[in-house]
Amino acid sequence: MIRVAVAADFDRMREIEDLSGEAFRDVGMPEIANDPAPSAAELAGFAAAGRAWVGEYDGGVVGYLVAEVVGGCAHIAQVSVDPVVRGRGLGRALIDHLEAWARDHDLAALTLTTFRDVPWNAPYYERIGFRVIEPTPALQVVVDREAWLGPERRVCMRREL
Repeated sequence: MIRVAVAADFDRMREIEDLSGEAFRDVGMPEIANDPAPSAAELAGFAAAGRAWVGEYDGGVVGYLVAEVVGGCAHIAQVSVDPVVRGRGLGRALIDHLEAWARDHDLAALTLTTFRDVPWNAPYYERIGFRVIEPTPALQVVVDREAWLGPERRVCMRREL
């Protein structure tokens, strides 16, 4: 089940971010694994704007997605799933939920920025309908904000609605 995130979910969302980030150690990116989860205040901002959702499984929160509106598109700021339930389609369900939200808000597409060569990043998103694009001016602002991640390792992606 996917539902709107509430303040009571923020600690679990932060925990999921930390747990899912650990996989980056296995691909030689410890700096990503060490990156702190979004603060409760940051998550509260997404929730207050109506752009934060959690996925539940077996009665508990096991994944989340937060989004922005960037250049007339619903932009996935972060989507993370607890490794315990990875591979069960929750990430895709969260993204599909965002697509429905984007349609309801007359947005043109879904966008995201991600790592080019990490198997559960760009290759995964390509499998679920995203394609690599050159950054639009609005996406370039996001790319610039994420410069510490290594722009040469990153790509912008888009999925039409």
